Amino acid sequence: MTSELTSPIHDVVIVGGRAAGAATALLLARAGLDVLVVDRSRYGSDTLSTHALMRAGVVQLDRWGLLSAVIASGTPPVRTTTFTYADAEVSVAVKPSHGVDALYAPRRTVLDPIIVNAAEAAGASFRFGVTVTDVTRDGTGRVDGIVGRDDRGMPVQQRARWVIGADGVRSVVAAAVEAPVEQVGTGVTACVYGYWTGLHDAGYEWIFRPDACAGVIPTNDGQACVFASSTPARIGRGGADVFGELVRTASPSLAARLDDAVSPTGLRTFAGLPGYLRRPYGPGWALVGDAGYWKDPIGAHGLTDALRDAELLAGAVRAAADGAPEADAFADYHATRDRLSMPLFSVVDAVAGLRWTDEQIPGLLRQLSMAMSDEVDAVAQLDDRPALTGGTR
Repeated sequence: MTSELTSPIHDVVIVGGRAAGAATALLLARAGLDVLVVDRSRYGSDTLSTHALMRAGVVQLDRWGLLSAVIASGTPPVRTTTFTYADAEVSVAVKPSHGVDALYAPRRTVLDPIIVNAAEAAGASFRFGVTVTDVTRDGTGRVDGIVGRDDRGMPVQQRARWVIGADGVRSVVAAAVEAPVEQVGTGVTACVYGYWTGLHDAGYEWIFRPDACAGVIPTNDGQACVFASSTPARIGRGGADVFGELVRTASPSLAARLDDAVSPTGLRTFAGLPGYLRRPYGPGWALVGDAGYWKDPIGAHGLTDALRDAELLAGAVRAAADGAPEADAFADYHATRDRLSMPLFSVVDAVAGLRWTDEQIPGLLRQLSMAMSDEVDAVAQLDDRPALTGGTR
């Protein structure tokens, strides 16, 4: 392997090989496009995540032929979601719909490699340990490639018809193209989380109190991701004391269950970040996943939206590759993303503001449920046949 990428011009270079970038690569490679993915991290490494997949994301993995691998990895099925607020505890069974009968929350060390492996099997190329520092442009100002360095410090340069930024909230691609921020949230939560072993759980658990929120997300290896959320000022630097205080405030019963489980050796802290929607395209470039759209993790919906937008963007790129006007195809991606995102963005932002009362939170959760149902219906109707058959342009 050479220290510098010297292969011919690709159809697409994707910066970022996590869920959004790998899924976009998978769908484009199955459609016959020449796709290169570069990522600064290692193959299969962990990353910050709520892990939870909502029904729309599970539907997509099933349609792409990847859900069986998630199940085979030992990811437990989630068949019940419990909401706790005020003095109420409401359990909702996950009913079969759109071909799936359970939800799943795989560790990112499980999910990301599954998608990467499928993308490679479809013909996409991946190179890890590559840090992208900028985009390149042709004489008209159109983005036509990326530059950076590999893990040995050697220069990397690659050209492409389209460059896609799937490189997260601190997206180098978004910064390089000066992607405008079109919507900014006002609600922000920070959280402390970790992985408990042997915790008795009955599925997803979401606990909402005005002064502290918490949740339980069953994941791989008999573990559950347990989080506590509040304002960034209250979370501060995080730690076990802050976590314990918040969980006891949110749910004394959950605190007691945690005492009977095996606690993690360490906890992780997320300091919080306001939500945003960036303009996700321009001449020769596009954004997907957190690079283009981020909302507060208290909604546990970011991973689902990343898969959704990967399919929407892949459809736009395929249309442009087939001869449709690029601006029209990408504008349609932009409009569809925003149409599906704004109801979710607005209600999650309101919940993340932590300015609601015990009487108001049930109404906000109903709004969230309706927005999620609309998203499931939209995703289930997407035409994915080229992605599954591997049809060529």
